[in-house]
Amino acid sequence: MAAPKAKNLKAFDVLSKESQQCAACHKDINRGLFQQWGDSKHYGANVGCYECHGAKSTDPDAIKHYGFNVSVLVSPKDCAQCHEREVKEFTASHHANAGRILGSLDNMLAEVVEGKIMFNGQSPAAVSGCAQCHGSVVKVMENGDLDPATWPNSGIGRINPDGSKGACNACHQRHKFSIVQARRPEACGKCHLGPDHPQKEIYEESKHGIAFYGNVSDMNLDSSKWVVGEDYDAAPTCATCHMSATKDMPITHDIGGRISWTLRPPVSEKIDAKERGRVKSWEDRRADMKKVCVACHTSTWTNDFYKQFDAVVNLYNDKFAKPGLSLMKFLKEEKLLSETNFDERIEWTWFLLWHHEGRRSRQGAAMMAPDYVQWHGLFEVAHRFYIELIPEFEEVLHKAELKGNKKAAEKGKKLLAEILSRPEHAWFTGKEPEEVKRARLKAQQEFKQRYAQ
Repeated sequence: MAAPKAKNLKAFDVLSKESQQCAACHKDINRGLFQQWGDSKHYGANVGCYECHGAKSTDPDAIKHYGFNVSVLVSPKDCAQCHEREVKEFTASHHANAGRILGSLDNMLAEVVEGKIMFNGQSPAAVSGCAQCHGSVVKVMENGDLDPATWPNSGIGRINPDGSKGACNACHQRHKFSIVQARRPEACGKCHLGPDHPQKEIYEESKHGIAFYGNVSDMNLDSSKWVVGEDYDAAPTCATCHMSATKDMPITHDIGGRISWTLRPPVSEKIDAKERGRVKSWEDRRADMKKVCVACHTSTWTNDFYKQFDAVVNLYNDKFAKPGLSLMKFLKEEKLLSETNFDERIEWTWFLLWHHEGRRSRQGAAMMAPDYVQWHGLFEVAHRFYIELIPEFEEVLHKAELKGNKKAAEKGKKLLAEILSRPEHAWFTGKEPEEVKRARLKAQQEFKQRYAQ
């Protein structure tokens, strides 16, 4: 079928002939997206439908549409025709690899524990949950349609039919692609919220978030360059710290490039250039983030903030995460747990400790949200560690002993005893030095006296 001829579209006569014909139909049948495009910078630059959706007949997701070869899905490879630098930076980022969640414990929860009632071979929990943030492998069916179990999908680490990684519209919502929207914290909130990564809620609690929402009219969000300290100084947003320009640095689409700790795994590590093919050392990454901070803060304030942040991460790592990880590794190595994940209570306990509560405490410290460091974070980590993980570890050892595996049980008891003999756990074992107990008792009495007056 031939494409309809463009009629009464004199305002579009600067567009390509193909895009003129696209507009002739879509202005009536897709009013919303047509209007969004009309408000976009793409429209102002004479970039129409075909410039983004045009495809080669050999493209794996190409379909015939009124005489044109088009692709419903626009990939970073398509965007790179005009935005080459941005796509190159994004492709090198952690965001672009978010689709690697496949095979992880998180994915196992959605695919198996929550799922197994399938939709086109996929778990609906993963299709409408995990994949909508992390991205799916978008599949093309035999008839040329995109598999509905993998599309629609704007997950940041989407794996596209053309082999490219990512989805630019995860942040730059089509078809307006508003820089104002992309610069607001809500743009990140689709994925960065909830019990295991509540960055949006953390930001809203922080002084940064309070300042933003109280002074949003002063943020100059539609500025073409938007340099912190020059074009705005009321508050930072997520974009300010992680990607936007400063007087010393250009904008970057490698959004993790200024992060010096990884707060995602059970035990946090510095992101070192010497490991895993990294480009920048953690020191260089931190130096870049500090260039953002000093647009509004002194260098002394910034350095002291990082000392506080590091102290929380090290506390979490050394007191809870490394010991907990060693206990869980021991149980797996000694085959005291089954090979199936999440079929035993202690596996849920450990997952909640590091994946939910441990992340919240570290992220709260990173973004200055005290309630997430304390009550949503380390308080819950401590409860999970002392009141659940340790008793459950002892219960597993007891069961092993009853089954005759006394050797493994004794090894486990020695490991636990060594961990609990450390000074930071002395309060729990009742082995605190008397002078420490007396000092705490004195402080408690002074507290009561203060509030009795």
